[in-house]
Amino acid sequence: MKRLVYLISPDKIYKKFYTDLSLVLASKKVKFFQLRLKKTSNSKIIKIDKKIKTITKKYDVKLIINDSVKLAKKINADGCHIGQLDGSISSGRKFLKNKIIGVTCHNSKKLAVIALKNKVEYIAFGSFFKSKLKPIAKKADIKVLKWSKKNIKKPVVAIGGITDKNYKKLINAGANYIAISSFIWDNPALKPEFAIKKFK
Repeated sequence: MKRLVYLISPDKIYKKFYTDLSLVLASKKVKFFQLRLKKTSNSKIIKIDKKIKTITKKYDVKLIINDSVKLAKKINADGCHIGQLDGSISSGRKFLKNKIIGVTCHNSKKLAVIALKNKVEYIAFGSFFKSKLKPIAKKADIKVLKWSKKNIKKPVVAIGGITDKNYKKLINAGANYIAISSFIWDNPALKPEFAIKKFK
């Protein structure tokens, strides 16, 4: 069974989070886990990371740090996800050497081509649907996934408002992975361990 899910952390680490994360990763549906804590200090993230790393290693999930290549290097994460405003890919590569670097390209083929020239490990396109995590994110057209299927040899991650009701059309269009956050951590109808099972 292929692991389709690129899981993004909730904005805050809540009390039962580590238990929930273990149960979600035990589903064997998650390939990457991105730690994205925009309002948390680096010193706190370092403490949080120690617990998370134990869980990701147990389930053979790649740990990706959002935004900060320096932090990714410091905690020896598997890689870093870089947004368009987070510094250049080439300087990130100097820092992280042979680690995973992924980059957000919104809806832009041009940005994707530049990223590929800079030897990233994956390209992320989105937001494809309205997202709780990024309500004002730039909208992406599903056509960019069809283009990527023909033109990009690296894995492609689809981002933004993805649920069990809409993910298949993204996979069918050309996405290799689907980035999910709110549907897992902020789902009023399903606990995280059951929400993840909706992705077949």
